[in-house]
Amino acid sequence: MKLTGLGLWTAQFDFQPAAVVRDTVQELEDLGYTSLWTGENIGREPISQSGILLAATRRLTVATAVANLWARDPLSMTAAHHTLSEAYPGRFILGLGVSHPKLVNETRGLHYHQPLKAMRDYLTAMDTLAQRYRATPADNPIRLLAALGPRMLSLAADKAGGAHTYLVPPEHTARARHILGPDRLLVPEQAVVLHSDKATAHEIGRRHLRRYLSLPNYTDNLRRLGYTTEDFDHAGSDRLLDALIVWGDETAIANRVRQHRQAGADHVCLQVLDPDFRGLPLPQWRRLAAIISSPNAQWIPRP
Repeated sequence: MKLTGLGLWTAQFDFQPAAVVRDTVQELEDLGYTSLWTGENIGREPISQSGILLAATRRLTVATAVANLWARDPLSMTAAHHTLSEAYPGRFILGLGVSHPKLVNETRGLHYHQPLKAMRDYLTAMDTLAQRYRATPADNPIRLLAALGPRMLSLAADKAGGAHTYLVPPEHTARARHILGPDRLLVPEQAVVLHSDKATAHEIGRRHLRRYLSLPNYTDNLRRLGYTTEDFDHAGSDRLLDALIVWGDETAIANRVRQHRQAGADHVCLQVLDPDFRGLPLPQWRRLAAIISSPNAQWIPRP
């Protein structure tokens, strides 16, 4: 799969009626966005929602970002992957992740353990069960792993089509590309605040960061990049916030996309942070669509 243009990452659809979701995703496609990435927490079930999004659009690539492997057995995940990939050829990406102990143990009442081994065993089971899938099989269904550390990135290179990274600066994108090699997809999420006042942008950004800086999967990854406990205090230092969340106007955001592309990203999906975390950031999505065709964007192919 070759991803072009610019994508969006959003959790805001969880707070909207399905009819609003359908109308909105049609507008996003008309605005020129080429992919849409939706996560899994305690809102809509992501594979069912992917079916809604695919049915409402004609060209948009839809991805789970990411489906929690603990929530479904490998047969269920394989069947869902093939079902949507066959129905919408070349438009569905199954993003898989191990999630976090708190969300698995406390929220779901399941048992989080040995995440790397669990993912490896899960992918092996999916591959075995795919041979027994009796409906019409999809041609080359694409799966990506939510991967941050070097071992999970290596697994993504060996047993998946690549990696979807989250809450990472361009420096991490360069490291991930080195581990994945040249032929695997690499799609980072990039959080953005479309606001030029630093104090306001940082306030919105810290509200977003606060929920992640208590999760070791993210802080361990940031430590590998040179950040310290001091950077994690008080919902993130200015240094950390500016590395992970780009704020300003369309040009500033296009520049950050360019940095990820130059570091090796095949595609970038923007997560717009709205002052109302339940709100639908349509005004910002409409504004940012201008950078897709703007000469200032200068979409640079990765090396």
